[in-house]
Amino acid sequence: MQLKKVLTLRTVVATSAGLTLSSSTFVAAVQVAGFLAGDAAWLAILTGGLLCMTAALCFSELNGMIPSAAGIRLYFSRAFNDRTALTVSILYMAVILGVIGAESYVLAEILNEALPSVPPMVWILVMFLAVTAMNIIGLKLAGGFQDTITYGLMLSLVTLAFIALARVDFHLTAPMDTGGAMGLINAVAVGVFLFVGFEWVTPLAEEVTHSRLISRGMLLAVGLLSIIYAVFTVGMTATVPRAALTGSPIPQLIFARTILGDIGVVWMVTLTLAASITTFNAGLISVSRFIYASAREHVLPPVFSKISMRFFTPWVAVFTIFIIGVAISTIVLFTHRYLVLVNMAAAMESIIYALAGLAVIVLRRKMPYANRPYRIPSGYIIPGVSVVVFSILALAIFVTFPQVFFYLTLGLLICAWYVSRVVPVIKQKYQAKKSAARKRRRPMIQTTKAGD
Repeated sequence: MQLKKVLTLRTVVATSAGLTLSSSTFVAAVQVAGFLAGDAAWLAILTGGLLCMTAALCFSELNGMIPSAAGIRLYFSRAFNDRTALTVSILYMAVILGVIGAESYVLAEILNEALPSVPPMVWILVMFLAVTAMNIIGLKLAGGFQDTITYGLMLSLVTLAFIALARVDFHLTAPMDTGGAMGLINAVAVGVFLFVGFEWVTPLAEEVTHSRLISRGMLLAVGLLSIIYAVFTVGMTATVPRAALTGSPIPQLIFARTILGDIGVVWMVTLTLAASITTFNAGLISVSRFIYASAREHVLPPVFSKISMRFFTPWVAVFTIFIIGVAISTIVLFTHRYLVLVNMAAAMESIIYALAGLAVIVLRRKMPYANRPYRIPSGYIIPGVSVVVFSILALAIFVTFPQVFFYLTLGLLICAWYVSRVVPVIKQKYQAKKSAARKRRRPMIQTTKAGD
């Protein structure tokens, strides 16, 4: 059984942007502004978007060569080796799921502020259940929902930003003053989180109407997000004192209340719900396909490769993401350690983007004559820039937030243990089952010949 090819460019862009366009990105956007002296957050955000564009180009070439739901794992496997690829991709998947935890915390804070009578966990469960049901019923339904919410959210954020800028007559305080090179580097490094997960649309390569839509969708998503984040962040910091924003997990609500009062609060609560839904939905769509493909290729238990006979969706993988997402959300709600997850995601993104650029370089040398429907122009310049810049950004995050290095190292060791100890057992069981099935078929073939 195979997945249905139903996705168009509109849904690819919405899915690529949807996982990044989350409630927790507002917190990251304020962090970016906090590293800089003047209203120069737009400069750091556009720089981060431009750098992510180089990574998107690398993923475009890799996806054209290997259009698969396994995505990143196969790219790195061909370029490096199976063990490295599987270890890194599982860790990356875990970090992406952690983003859902940070998202849930921000959502809980917003809802507690606006509707204190309703426990935040109730809203989280309702959204998870609704999105899970849509993803099990069919990707076309989930994709249409993603389109509506994501594009409506983008339009609303731009509208709010221009309302805020109009209140200050579009006057910014020192819009080019970064306060020094180190501040700008840290701002760009954390700003990468604003685009976290745009490449997770690559696992949908087997469900798009044309494989080239993945590349176009990623590039369009990064471009649109760069402009939206830059305008919205500048609008926030131009109208609200930065100190009031940086110390709060709900800066977007403070901003909306400042410029529009109670109407702004209602509007922002609605936008936060929409942003959280897009994150949950895009996460379910993309990560569930990665789990399905990994199980199909015997690196995860085979139960995760099951497809619904009625809806042609990987229902076990989708339901698993639901359980993990609820568990992580619950933990973050009680521990309040949402910023650690934000910074872990930014660091992991930088590592993955550096590896993507390196994979392009390695595969061009190992497989020079392989079919490449899309090839990055200018030789090795763009992938080389991706390798160098994102390596530096990852190091900057580790220096600024040492605990992020500790948690990622611990996660890497756990994933390496799984790959070295558990994956061989899964593959061995598969081979034994396959051999047993062959032996059962042989007597039937011999009996038929004897009867003839």
